[in-house]
Amino acid sequence: MRAQDVAYRFGMTVCGHQEDAEDVMQDALMRTYQRATSIREPQAFRAWLYRTVRNACLMKRRTRVDEPRHMVSLDAGFEGDGSHPIDTADPSRGPEEVVLNNRLRQRLREALGSLPPAYRAVVFLREVEGLSTREVATVLRISEANVKQRLHRARLALQQVLGAGR
Repeated sequence: MRAQDVAYRFGMTVCGHQEDAEDVMQDALMRTYQRATSIREPQAFRAWLYRTVRNACLMKRRTRVDEPRHMVSLDAGFEGDGSHPIDTADPSRGPEEVVLNNRLRQRLREALGSLPPAYRAVVFLREVEGLSTREVATVLRISEANVKQRLHRARLALQQVLGAGR
């Protein structure tokens, strides 16, 4: 996945606004370009990019006190305004399966949106992006034990929200 896509998706998760995510993505990519020679370990690049995006989102959030903070889709594809995921047609799936998958995706999106931002970021980095516990700790500048604790609490909260919606 390209750095631009990674920065945008994580920006949408942390910032919650399309405009902020786009701004943060641009800032992160510019910083990456300007400081590319200072990154000594290629495997540390991804964690550094996430940390740059997270810090920029936190700065944006401080300036957006008047607007509600909510989560937007974590899916890779977006329609024109960036708020709705694209569900591409798969000829092997029937219409019922497509509808059920769309409903499940919507329930998951709402459940993730109900999590506090700290839990959302951990779930996104661990479960969606596949970072290790150590990498998540590095990105969020918290201990590995704290990552595990937040992930556990986020999973419990998701189970509770998703279980109640049956």
